[in-house]
Amino acid sequence: MRPSDRRKSTPASAGRASRPEAAQAEAFPHRRDRLARVIRAKKLDALVVSDRSNVRYLTGFRGEDSWLLITPKKSLILSDARFTDQIAEECPGLEAEIRLPGSGRTLLSMSAQIIQSLRVRNVGFEKRALSYADAQSLIEASSTTTWTPTEDLVEGLRVFKDKHEIRSMREAVSVAERAFTVLRASLRAEDREKDLADRLEGTMRSLGGECSAFPSICAVGPRAALPHAIPGSTRVGEHPILLVDWGARWGSYNSDLTRVLVTGPSSSKIEKVYQTVLSAQKKAIEAIRPGARAGDVDRIARRTIEEAGFGRYFGHSLGHGLGLKVHEAPGLREGSDVLLEPGMIVTVEPGIYLKDWGGVRIEDDVLVTKAGHEVLTSVPKEFDEVIVGIS
Repeated sequence: MRPSDRRKSTPASAGRASRPEAAQAEAFPHRRDRLARVIRAKKLDALVVSDRSNVRYLTGFRGEDSWLLITPKKSLILSDARFTDQIAEECPGLEAEIRLPGSGRTLLSMSAQIIQSLRVRNVGFEKRALSYADAQSLIEASSTTTWTPTEDLVEGLRVFKDKHEIRSMREAVSVAERAFTVLRASLRAEDREKDLADRLEGTMRSLGGECSAFPSICAVGPRAALPHAIPGSTRVGEHPILLVDWGARWGSYNSDLTRVLVTGPSSSKIEKVYQTVLSAQKKAIEAIRPGARAGDVDRIARRTIEEAGFGRYFGHSLGHGLGLKVHEAPGLREGSDVLLEPGMIVTVEPGIYLKDWGGVRIEDDVLVTKAGHEVLTSVPKEFDEVIVGIS
């Protein structure tokens, strides 16, 4: 008998429901059933899911180095002994194949062996998640199997957020917004960009967030012209523009917001740039509804900025999908023919970036609803609301 342990996962502590994921336990089998129908429609006998976020979406498992093998009739998580108890707690009822210490088996060899034992012939793998070397190893280890590269089979399901995901994202938004309120109230002229980023991320954790959704951006003055500025030693009091791009993670789901604060004497230029970006964002959000073309929404914001004379200073897409990953489908970008549908959540974040002067970006998270849209974020953004006094 080979040194492994196949079992049905059972909860490690009965009745424990403190994890955000516990509330959505019934969603995972439903998601796997939906994927099984996709697999059948693609004429595949099985799919090896190796993308960590996709495994998380389908099982609730938050660890790493684990794959999910799914057929139209069977689901099996493949992992090692480090995660035996974690799988039992997070994936109740899901069959698991556990590599035991000293077995000499790798995730690749175990996967190939199980696939051969199931006598499945046409097996899909996620070509974006599996390296060329690993794909070659799987092919060589299972000569009777036809391996078919696939893309977006799980991601196509993840585009549409269910009620559990939306609830988690509302919590992620709430944590981020409360942390920003604390940061704004504590701003001082001597604060460095990195001080602010560190304080913001620590506050999000203290308010119940798992962590920040991504490394927070706090950029002062000319550094705000860098869309992905890395917080440094520039102090808030050195320039009246402070750009903050931040988000929280809660229940494995992310929020993503950007605000600009005017921390010193304003000017007509600051107000013009700011009002242009705000107008572009509002018009784009208003256009979000079922059936709207993603590229058209981007075009609405881009045209507004172009008409104000800043077109060449808006150099990125309008927004992106948001969920288990900070950047996922659908993208709000020029030329996209994707039609928006209820359940999608996207960011709307136009910006103007002027070298050696500064930048303005305003970002909110928006849910597409049957009736139109709902803006999930609510941090004040009118120009008179972003003017703050610091000492």
